[in-house]
Amino acid sequence: MVFNTLRQPYPKSRYSVSAPNGMVSTTSPLASSVGIEIMKKGGNAVDAAVAMAATMTVVEPCNNGVGSDAFAIVYMKDKLYGLNGSGFAPEDISIDKVKALGYEKMPKRGWLPIMVPGAPATWAALIERFGNLSLSEVLEPAASYAEEGYTVGPVLSHLFDRYVNRDYEGYKGKREHEEFLKVFTDNGKPYKLGDKVTFPDLAKTLRLIGKTNAKAFYEGELCDKIIAQSERDGGFFKKEDFSNYKAEWVDPISINYHGYEVHEIPPNGQGIVALIALNILKNREIRNRDKAEDVHQQLEAIKMAFADAISSVTDPREMKIDYHGFLTAEYGQRRAKTITEKAQKQKPVDPYASGTIYLCTADKEGNMVSYIQSNYMEFGSGVVIEGTGISLQNRGYDFSLDKNNINALRPGRRSYHTIIPGFLTKDGKAVGPFGVMGGYMQPQGHVQVVMNMLDFGLDPQAALDAPRWQWIKDMKFKVEPDFDKKLVEELRAMGHEIEVAEDCFSFGRGQIIIRLDNGTLLGGCDSRSDSCIAAY
Repeated sequence: MVFNTLRQPYPKSRYSVSAPNGMVSTTSPLASSVGIEIMKKGGNAVDAAVAMAATMTVVEPCNNGVGSDAFAIVYMKDKLYGLNGSGFAPEDISIDKVKALGYEKMPKRGWLPIMVPGAPATWAALIERFGNLSLSEVLEPAASYAEEGYTVGPVLSHLFDRYVNRDYEGYKGKREHEEFLKVFTDNGKPYKLGDKVTFPDLAKTLRLIGKTNAKAFYEGELCDKIIAQSERDGGFFKKEDFSNYKAEWVDPISINYHGYEVHEIPPNGQGIVALIALNILKNREIRNRDKAEDVHQQLEAIKMAFADAISSVTDPREMKIDYHGFLTAEYGQRRAKTITEKAQKQKPVDPYASGTIYLCTADKEGNMVSYIQSNYMEFGSGVVIEGTGISLQNRGYDFSLDKNNINALRPGRRSYHTIIPGFLTKDGKAVGPFGVMGGYMQPQGHVQVVMNMLDFGLDPQAALDAPRWQWIKDMKFKVEPDFDKKLVEELRAMGHEIEVAEDCFSFGRGQIIIRLDNGTLLGGCDSRSDSCIAAY
């Protein structure tokens, strides 16, 4: 048979899935099956989330790896917790040293944009505090898939094709990328639909992380290999960069939006962008997601939110203003009043002046997890540690080499971070986790799915399936191919520069689980991916 698995000629939507006991959702059916397997072995929502996160490093390596960063929001025994697993720049790096190597901006690939990865520490911290099972038990399904292999699905084959073909010439012949080409390509060619893929070195790595509670990654054998390769190929890492690293427990930040609390991880993450936009929009009358005037208000609010966040968000230890000001009622009201009938370029304001993989889980005890993990830009840095299968993120690409920039590169600093998990509560009780992947699309996706559910009455699946818009820069937006054409023309008439995208791959992939008032779990998973809900 000859067919294109990405071609979807007929409009359709999945239905939301319901279940009485447990539910998990990821972009991989294999990872989702692992989550339910772990729950049935006695694991809770946290055990399932970590097992799925580790499995995703195996079955979706185009977007994350053991060398990723991660964030989580956990609802456990009627309390909400946040965990920041983003990494720090090496203590030995500096703007002057990077510029001395001939760079005027941070490079996208290689050792320079790599920061200490936080994912293994995040896994260990979650299991140590909340898990019913050991880290070894939780990581074993991922190790088994890495050792025994899995077959490549439609969207994953597309991602392999897109990323490997794009970067192959840039990687070929460079020592720092040799292991990447060896591990994540088929002799330099992308893996194809139905190919069986194995990562035996990654299987050993996952088992070693589990056995040592991640200490091998930050203090032991794996750390030694990372440092040795960094020193060989021109990186700036020292062993102390890793041994001093810890994932940080934080209190989620939130706003009330039409009777529901919308929760995000605080800066250095960009979850605050979603909250700023919703804080503005709750002061506007918006009733119809297919009405140009209502979409226009969303577009203006997201521009304001990005203007404020990009000018102020960085490592929270070095932020020059208190970000809580963006979440006050006065700020939201003041910003909302500036929205006019025409599109405007937006500039930041002082709030005190006169102003990504994503996955989620829910268990039968009422516990829930919203979790996100990423190498940042596709495979990340293109650096893989020899003999380990560890691909390293390139999160430092977001640093500026301008010393006066709010997000300037500094030793030991966290950068502005794009990956964000979201969570809804009402009257202090969990409603459920949600998330949308995709770089700077993520807070825009959060705003859209929250409004789809709370303003426009869409269930989780429909809230994810609805056509999306995406701010690019200045007055420019993209919309998905199935976005209403009449609506596009009406928005253009308001001054928005609207481009209709050729496909949906830049608009994020999301997951949602909510608990209904009667206790039943209801979930949706994104039709833009190989997403799968598993439940029992």
